[in-house]
Amino acid sequence: MDKQVFASADAAPAVGPYSPCIGVGDLVFVSGQLPLDAGGKIVGYKPIDQARRSLDNLRLTLTAAGLGLENVVKTTIFLQDMNDFGAVNEVYAEYFSEPYPARSTVQVARLPKDVRVEIEAIAVR
Repeated sequence: MDKQVFASADAAPAVGPYSPCIGVGDLVFVSGQLPLDAGGKIVGYKPIDQARRSLDNLRLTLTAAGLGLENVVKTTIFLQDMNDFGAVNEVYAEYFSEPYPARSTVQVARLPKDVRVEIEAIAVR
């Protein structure tokens, strides 16, 4: 099995020993994207701003793999507080169009760097 690693110099850097994006066959797996700039600093403190940066990082990472948001078939959104669901949902709708990817949204106890939002995805080439 050949794995291809993809990363964007303009997206958030990995904050641990993992690849930002791995392609295997027709599938591309994008690790959780945090609301960080390319230097690793948190962008925004409101959930709406953090969701926007996380989705921008997702788009940049997909671009490095030669794909776009239209190739995404599944996302998972991790929220520090489910009360932020509505605000994050509004931003999400700006990035994706019908047919929307399948999606799960879960509240977690804590996220890396204590951010409020993290978004991962699976795409098809």
